[in-house]
Amino acid sequence: MAWQVAADLAQSRLLPSVTAVLQAMVQQTETGVLPWNLAITLGRVAAAFAISLLLGSALGIAMGRWRRLDLCLDNAVTVLLNLPALVLIVLIYVWFGLNEVAAIAAVALNKLPTTVVTMREGARALDPALAEMARSFHMPRWRTLRHVTLPQLAPYLFAAARSGLALIWKIVLVVELLGRSNGIGFQIQIYFQLFDVTLILAYTLAFLLVAQLIEWVVMQPLENWAMRWRT
Repeated sequence: MAWQVAADLAQSRLLPSVTAVLQAMVQQTETGVLPWNLAITLGRVAAAFAISLLLGSALGIAMGRWRRLDLCLDNAVTVLLNLPALVLIVLIYVWFGLNEVAAIAAVALNKLPTTVVTMREGARALDPALAEMARSFHMPRWRTLRHVTLPQLAPYLFAAARSGLALIWKIVLVVELLGRSNGIGFQIQIYFQLFDVTLILAYTLAFLLVAQLIEWVVMQPLENWAMRWRT
């Protein structure tokens, strides 16, 4: 690996070898510190992801279907979309305190506008001819939703979920670094202060491996199942 070769050539504690990082991961796992903090971070990711996806999807679809609502909320969505994540996190911590609810809310609000925009475009792209066909065949609303509306929205929903999860992975570490006393972000901050690059990379690598595992085990199979009608 290029990393291992560069570390062997540099012979510096600022660039630890792959072996040293993996050994640090194993040690932190055996002590229970890494799994504990990783579980806390994953809980925050899951909560913020669920809140932002549910609220953002509902709001985005509503804005895509009702022009008046879109006009009323468009400026607010644009402001949130362009507001720096760091500013929003700091403001929420100042207003509501350094607590768990504020941390999750800060992450969710940073993701919310991108979900709204994506799902709004999905709602605008719905084929009115298909809805008219469903009405002409007197399909119940729940069947229309299941067989006509949701299949058309599925690509937009998964695009919002994928981009949202990638964004939340990053923002939750900033939230933990600034205002929490546990989690992967907090641990990275501690090891940054100690100038321990090996443990910084160990926690980062563990975090990335879990993120990739969720993509392979959850997101890709779920998307393939939802989009099976295309084949």
